[in-house]
Amino acid sequence: MRPVYAAAAVLTILVMGAAIVAGGRAVLHDESVRVAARAQAGMAAQSEAPATSAIPRPKVARPEAHSRAIDPEVIAPPQLQSEELERVEPRAPLSELALAGPPKTKMPDDWNGTKLFQPVAPAAGVIEAKGYSVAISGIDIVRQDETCTDGGKPWTCGTRARTAFRAFLRGRAVVCTVPPEGGRDLVAAECRVGNQDVGQWLIENGWARATKNGPYAEAGDKARTARKGIFGPAPSLSGLPPAPAPVAAASQPTQPILDPSATATPPTETTATPPTDQPTPSE
Repeated sequence: MRPVYAAAAVLTILVMGAAIVAGGRAVLHDESVRVAARAQAGMAAQSEAPATSAIPRPKVARPEAHSRAIDPEVIAPPQLQSEELERVEPRAPLSELALAGPPKTKMPDDWNGTKLFQPVAPAAGVIEAKGYSVAISGIDIVRQDETCTDGGKPWTCGTRARTAFRAFLRGRAVVCTVPPEGGRDLVAAECRVGNQDVGQWLIENGWARATKNGPYAEAGDKARTARKGIFGPAPSLSGLPPAPAPVAAASQPTQPILDPSATATPPTETTATPPTDQPTPSE
């Protein structure tokens, strides 16, 4: 019986090997069929594509984007192409506070101007006092070094206008429309001495020029027509006493201080007076 079992086992092994070989061939055949189908599909796609599709497209060179010049030797910014620039609308403010102006100085309820005591006039139309420097508004200041002409002859009308303005002030307190506590730079403001408008007085007397279309334009035309102040003739000096002539010092011969001949005197003979007898002291 053993030879029969051995023969059956060998036959079974042979049958299983034949089945494995047949299965492998079937798998290889299916794979080859798939590869062939893919190849045929690729050939068909290539035949349908145009002939120029195989040519590679040229690459377009993009311009380099410039951010900012960092070269210390470059002064001007780099030139940018127009297509790289884009104008955009400004950003809207984040809140209404961004549109607000600087805060204004709050004046007292009974404020009617700031009093400036002991004013000083460095020029006709300029007042300095308490650290303020105020230019009278509505006029053109006549500088101290300004000159005017009278019949072709120049005269120092700036100095004359300043002298007249100082005589008008006479150290009196001036009330100007400047804040009680403000900056100390030159500011333009209206000023008055008592009830007298300082700018009106300067223009009416011709010691300043009225600004065009200002509040004193009409008064300035009248002063120019009447030839007052700087628009008039040079001041006459005929009533002043003549200047004294310079006195020349009399020339005297000088002698050296240490000259022995100038100070020495010839010796004179003197006779000594003998002393008189003194009285004896009383005991």
